Amino acid sequence: MQAKKSYGQHFLKHDSIAERIANSLQRTAETGRVLEVGPGQGMLTKQLLAHPEYTVYAVEADDDMVAYILKHYPEISERLIQGDFLDVDLEKLFDKQPFSLIGNYPYNISTQILFKMLDFRAQIPEMVGMFQKEVADRVVSGPGSKVYGITSVLMQAFYHCEYLFTVERGSFNPPPKVLSAVIRLTRKDNFELGCDEALFRKVVKTAFNQRRKMLRNTMKPFFPQEQLMNDPFFEKRPERLSWEDYVALVKQIAV
Repeated sequence: MQAKKSYGQHFLKHDSIAERIANSLQRTAETGRVLEVGPGQGMLTKQLLAHPEYTVYAVEADDDMVAYILKHYPEISERLIQGDFLDVDLEKLFDKQPFSLIGNYPYNISTQILFKMLDFRAQIPEMVGMFQKEVADRVVSGPGSKVYGITSVLMQAFYHCEYLFTVERGSFNPPPKVLSAVIRLTRKDNFELGCDEALFRKVVKTAFNQRRKMLRNTMKPFFPQEQLMNDPFFEKRPERLSWEDYVALVKQIAV
């Protein structure tokens, strides 16, 4: 596969941070397979390869970085995918078998990476990764937080989301303009919603597209006006609802 795109990357300078990220995986020994997104100059790759129980795969979009990995880490040459992670057929790559996901993710596609992970959650029991701190906060924040939103609800519906640690700007070359943070997502034992998932996503997105408005205004496409006006539940704003609350809403629509 020919590499097609190059995303701006900030490379870790400290082995200790890369080691800490690699060691944050808890369930990879169960699958034996781990896919690193955007290995860059291999700082994290080196730490993953230090775990003999892991079979390390990597996907890299930058031609120069592909050449670097092939030169310095030839042991993964047959498992290095040249191209864009967002285009990779993960089901085919791993023959529908489970694998863990890890990476110092390119900030400009990090949310897209999370949503792709959701689409393949049946294969991904665990993810550890470095994100822009703002994105990391959004993923792990609970109801009532100013940054709680669509990403929070969708990820927390299927994964236990943990904030692990903050990484300062000076830990990278070149230094990014923002702080970074490492989070871990561990898939729930029961990762089925028990409701129509497409409708669940639609309801969540509709609610947060007008997050300052009460649900009685945003839920008009889904509920009769009388119910919206008479049920005090719909006086709430979207950031007050947990993912379970949204599931309950969807189940009411489906009745």
